[in-house]
Amino acid sequence: MDRPALANFLRLRREALRPGDLGLPTGARRRTPGLRREEVAGLAGMSADYYTRLEQRRGPQPSAQMLSALARALRLTSDERDYLFRVAGHNAPTSVVAATHVAPALLRVLDRLTDTPALILSSLGETLVQNDMARALLGDRSGYRGLARSEVYRWFTDPAERRLYPEDDRDRQSRAQVANLRAAHGAMGPKSAAGELVRALRAASAEFAELWERHEVVKRFEDHKVLLHPELGAIELDCQVLFTEDQSQALLVLTAAPGSDGYDKLQLLAVVGQERFSTS
Repeated sequence: MDRPALANFLRLRREALRPGDLGLPTGARRRTPGLRREEVAGLAGMSADYYTRLEQRRGPQPSAQMLSALARALRLTSDERDYLFRVAGHNAPTSVVAATHVAPALLRVLDRLTDTPALILSSLGETLVQNDMARALLGDRSGYRGLARSEVYRWFTDPAERRLYPEDDRDRQSRAQVANLRAAHGAMGPKSAAGELVRALRAASAEFAELWERHEVVKRFEDHKVLLHPELGAIELDCQVLFTEDQSQALLVLTAAPGSDGYDKLQLLAVVGQERFSTS
């Protein structure tokens, strides 16, 4: 572990960011260029004291999981992420870790979306990051582990996953989930994480196995959907998707037309979400 190199790299990357770029308040009394240490720590989900010790060339060696969180908080490119791992005494990320590193370009867009639900998904339906509005609408999707990180896997193995959609729309959603996975499987190959997911689902769900044999392939079906919120009821929304160039990640933005019932419910959701976060 090269402590001086790690400390200097973290400091320089922190100072290169601007609060407004990440949706943080700028404030009139900032004396530190870029972000404050506690802001980076908050974005990475660690204590400010722990992060400060890293910049001060002391403290324990950070884990690979902690480094991935720092790479995301500092909006590092793939090359910068790999360098961070190496100076911290780790090998460059494995293909699994690298695949979950959020594209900085998508993060920059997400950072500016504070008034509508938005989230970034991998090609396997894994939620890589979501904003507060998306957590208020969909729940916190960051706690899943293993195959359950994929919404496709949860859709066919966990009945609770389907409560988000009206009953008469669930068949269409099942087809869409399988068709999306078929596209990822075609791009990644049978020996990839997509192949592992398909094998597990064929063994776990007869419904999935039957739909898989239809060989339907599509990135997504429709842009318009109705979601069921436990407190606000049905919310009619439009879904727009922005893909990375290699199609491995997608930014989903959920909006409603101004003046519509869905729009009013999103405004209320912003208040409900803030209250929920402040009491948790």
